Amino acid sequence: MKKVFKGLMIAAAVTMSAGVCLNAAADTAKLDQLLEQVKKNRSADAKLDAAREQEFLSDRADKQALLSKAKAAFAAEEARGKSLTQQFADNEGKLAAKEQELQTAQGTLGEMFGIVRGNATETIGSIATSNISAQYKGREELLKKLSVAKELPTITELEELWIALQTEMTESAKVSKFDGNVVNLDGTSAQANVVRVGSFVLISDNGYLVYNADTKEMQPLGKQPESHILSDAAAFKGAAAGEVKPVFIDPTGGNLLRLKTQEASLEDQFHQGGSVGYVITALLILGLIIGVIRYIALSSAQAGINSQLKNLSAPSEKNALGRILKVYHDNKKADVENLELKLDEAIMRETPSIETGIGLLKLIAAVGPLLGLLGTVVGMIGAFQMITLHGTGDPKIMADQIAMALVTTVQGLLCALPMLFVHALLQSKSNSILHILDEQSTGLIAAHAEKEKA
Repeated sequence: MKKVFKGLMIAAAVTMSAGVCLNAAADTAKLDQLLEQVKKNRSADAKLDAAREQEFLSDRADKQALLSKAKAAFAAEEARGKSLTQQFADNEGKLAAKEQELQTAQGTLGEMFGIVRGNATETIGSIATSNISAQYKGREELLKKLSVAKELPTITELEELWIALQTEMTESAKVSKFDGNVVNLDGTSAQANVVRVGSFVLISDNGYLVYNADTKEMQPLGKQPESHILSDAAAFKGAAAGEVKPVFIDPTGGNLLRLKTQEASLEDQFHQGGSVGYVITALLILGLIIGVIRYIALSSAQAGINSQLKNLSAPSEKNALGRILKVYHDNKKADVENLELKLDEAIMRETPSIETGIGLLKLIAAVGPLLGLLGTVVGMIGAFQMITLHGTGDPKIMADQIAMALVTTVQGLLCALPMLFVHALLQSKSNSILHILDEQSTGLIAAHAEKEKA
């Protein structure tokens, strides 16, 4: 057994030695390959480094050439800048010398240039807004050009300036008719025959026109003047050659007409009175209607009484005196006291119909000013409320309330004044009728008393 075991041990040792030898041989082959690979890589890296170094040296030469070229260009530009600076300084001196030569050569023409510019600047506004420009357009363009010109005007420009100024002066003394475009208030435009009175006003078939310098168009006033002014303007426009007609003109060339459109008309002032003003007007109309009706009634009654006075023996029940006479004839047999009472009763029956409405007129005459005072107080309260809310910076805010206060006062007085006259007239007429009735009644009683005594 020992020999067998030793034999196995020896065999194992031999086997292991053989395996180690085989592994060592394999590792040696791999190391050789690795060494060979390292040598090859080093050779390749050396070639790559050499190529890169060569490329860098080539680029460095190119950059050096570009740098040299840029330095040369910079030096050339510096030299050119110095040359241009010197040339600019030389030119400045030449310009100053030429300017002096120009001033010397111009002489008094320089003063003329200043006069032309001054005149053009002064007259451009008046000519641009003149009513004459509605007929002769484009005159202000030359003046605008001359007012900002830097050089001497030419002969043609001087002649045009002369013509423009001469046209303004000559046409301002003429009445001329021409056809022009008129822009209506609704934006539409139409051709119209226009009469121009100097530089004062423009008149068409529909009234006065104004010239708008911004749009260079004629347009009607927003509100035409009073009817008598328009009638004179229409008559003047339709006048034949050589016929003299009066016409209202605006010496400001249209500014007064524009201000006229802002004035409140009678209708506008009436509506400023508000509800209080409407009540006063209604009372005035009611009073006038009552006054007219009562005047007709009293006139008719007075005519009947006058007719009855001519025939006292035949009383008519169609008039007050006739009815009183009828009472007398019906009570001839009564004594004087009873007859007097009967006649007084008859007169008292006639009195209400004669004095009907007169008391109401007196009341309206008294209430009218009180309502006007009420409107005044209401308007002032509204004005103070506006002052409280908005202050006193803008008077226009309070204008409506103050207008109401003043207009209602006027309306109240205008209501009272005619009502007082109407009341006095009707009172006088009714008193006259009642006086006749009293007179006739007293006469009848006196005659009856004399008969009884007889």
